[in-house]
Formats: sequence, C-alpha cells, structure tokens
Amino acid sequence: MEPRPHRLPGDVLSLLAAGGGGAEAVRHLVAAQRSKHRLLVLGVARLASGGGHPGAKAVDHAYDVLADVEKKRPEAVDAVLRHPAVGAWAARTVHTLTGDGAAAHDAAQLGGVAAAAAVRAGVPCRVEAPAPAGRVTLPSLGQLVLPEAADLVELRVHADGEVTAGGRRVAAGEREQPGWEPLARIRTGDGALGLLVDDLDPHRWTSETVIDGRLSAAELRAWQACLDAAWRTLTRHHWTIAAELGSIISVLTPIRPPDQGMNSASAAGRFGAIAMSTPPDGRWLASTFAHEVQHAKLGAVLDVTDLLAPDDGRYYAPWRPDPRPLSGLIQGAYAYLGVSGFWRRQRAHETDLRPHIEFGRWRESAYEVTGTLLDSGRLNAPGERFVTAMRRTLSAWLTEPVPAAALDAARRESDEHRAAWQARNRQPTG
Repeated sequence: MEPRPHRLPGDVLSLLAAGGGGAEAVRHLVAAQRSKHRLLVLGVARLASGGGHPGAKAVDHAYDVLADVEKKRPEAVDAVLRHPAVGAWAARTVHTLTGDGAAAHDAAQLGGVAAAAAVRAGVPCRVEAPAPAGRVTLPSLGQLVLPEAADLVELRVHADGEVTAGGRRVAAGEREQPGWEPLARIRTGDGALGLLVDDLDPHRWTSETVIDGRLSAAELRAWQACLDAAWRTLTRHHWTIAAELGSIISVLTPIRPPDQGMNSASAAGRFGAIAMSTPPDGRWLASTFAHEVQHAKLGAVLDVTDLLAPDDGRYYAPWRPDPRPLSGLIQGAYAYLGVSGFWRRQRAHETDLRPHIEFGRWRESAYEVTGTLLDSGRLNAPGERFVTAMRRTLSAWLTEPVPAAALDAARRESDEHRAAWQARNRQPTG
C-alpha cells in the first residue's frame, strides 16, 4: 500500500486553470487524492504501532487484514479508502497521534475500515473496532447498532458479506434491518450517476453543521428528484461539469440550512463529498455542483502544487460577508469562474433574466478578485500562470453582451453587497 508521488502535467494544469479540465484532467486529481488517503491510513497504522498505544495490536491486525483484502480484491479496498469520511478520519487521527498521542481509540477505527473493505470483497476476517454509543461505523456502508457501547468490539465478516458483532448477525447491504442502518444511495433516472447520502459517519462533516438525525424517506425522495433534474441539465448543456462531477463526487452530506436561503460547502480534507442543505430544485443543485466541483478541483490541485505563499492579509470577497485571506480568495475566484461559466451557458436555455444576472455579476466579481490576487505579490510562478489563465477566461467573457436590465440588476446586487460588507467590517465607503 505504498503511495507513489504525483505531479500534474503542465497541459493538465493549464486546462484546469482556464476553468475546466474535464474527465482526463480530473483523473490526475483523483489519483493523487487516492494516494493521499492511502498515505494517511498508512500513517495511522505506523504511528499507532510505534506509539505503544493500548489498541496498537488491534490496529496492526486491521492493517494486515486490509492488505490481505487488497491482494484479493483491490477495488474493494479502493472503494472504502476513497470514501471522503475515511480521509477525514485518517487525517484527524494522524494529527492527534503526532500531537498529544491520545488517539488510540480513533486509530482503532481502522478495524471498521478493514471490515467495510472485507464486506465489499466477500473476504472472511475478524477485526476489532470501536463502538461508541453502541455503534460501529463501516465507512461507505453504514453502521452496526449494538446493544451497548464498547471501547472495542470484535467484528466477524463472513464470505456472504454478513457481519457478526455483539451477538448479532446482519447483512451489511443497502437494506435496513434490526442492528443495521445502511447509507442511502440516490441515483439518476438514467442510472449514470449514483451518490451516497452520508448522514451517519461521525467524520462526514463538522458536528456543528450536520443535521440532527437522518434524512426521512420523503426528504430522500426530494433529493432524488432534484438530483435527477440537475443531472439532466448538466448532461444536456454542461457536459464538462457532468463529466467532472461523475469522476469526483461520490457523497452528499446533509447539513443545516442558514436562516435564509440554502447552504453548500466543500472541504479539502473531504475530497469527493459535497455538504448541502436540502436543495429546492434541480437548477439550484446543478449550479451548486458547478460551484462545489471547482472547489474540489482546486483543493486537489493545491495538495499537489503550491500556488501562493501564506499571508495574513484580509481582502474583500464579493461573495462573502467577511474579509478573506488570499487562500480564500483564490478558492472563491475559481469557484465563481465555474459558476459564471454555468450561467453563461444556461442563459441560452432559459427565458427569464436570472441566468443573465448571475452571469453578469459573477464574471465581474471573479475578474476583480483575480486582479487582487495578481497584485498581491504572494503568488509563486505556477500561481501567476494559474491565476492569469483564470483571468484570461473571465476577460473574454466580459466582452459578451448581457441584456441591459440584467446588467443593471447584477451591478446593483454587487453594489449592495459591497456596501453591506463595508458597513459590517467598518470599511470606508469612498
């Protein structure tokens, strides 16, 4: 399970910098992220073993089981290791083990990872995993529900994919049953895209933002309908986004909505996941995919290639209520480059002004921020080339006609945002 180093070819980085990239460019990013997850899991095993933790023996055995399953069914191990919550768990555990060294309990979750891979592969094994609150998480599959909590519980995986633990034997598949809560999967009508809805894994997102409990059956049906509508929009009019979405995103994580409107988010440490509140319709979800896929791509790029030096400045971001550092500005500019491109194409297929307003507003906002980045003096040579390519795309879009009424509305919305930001952050209005 030793990872290999990754570098992005120059032509791939240029395609990504221009705002797109497609499935071929994304393939390099996905490969790098898979290696990152493998390296983190290897780090968990080595640090726990070398630290003399009480659970080190269980961790060592779980790693051996994982390696054995990989020899027999490598695709099963890959499916589990690329699950976003596995990367988040492994990164947190490595960080803790290299800090105060008190993560033996977390490290033992490698048993849950190994068991999930064994279930997928149909490889019999025995491992130990933690059961806080009487629940054992099998990442990418679901949770075993046991009669009581335990620091460690023995799991026995059978060749038919069933799991025995705490005196219960369950089929760890997609059907709910006593002792087993599976993750739901929503699929597009054409069967081309299926996404897990992870409302169980404790590492799926920050605990402060996730929803209480699980999505109901009615909510899942609503998510399903929105996904199907969004996918039709993307495959008909936004082929590159559809290809990138299908290659990158595997999980949707429900989070609480803000006081007004909807919410979505991505995180570099959870590549492959998008967190969002319940989507209102397919158009919102399609535009959200355009936004969040950009964040995922740039986060993966930054894991391979540095683009800017650290800074302690705070700058105006036309899409945020708070001042942002340059690292936040480049993420936002790249996301809204994608959003601008989405509305640029979408306005040819709708009759109202809103797509024109969105295109007019975000192309100018993203263009403005690329100027801030280029003037900062904090971009390195690859960063200069990357942001210059972004700006080149946006500059060409600035010459495209937008109905006067839409352009007025876009600029009015931008001015209102800036005035509110200045008042909130006590900036002069001149």
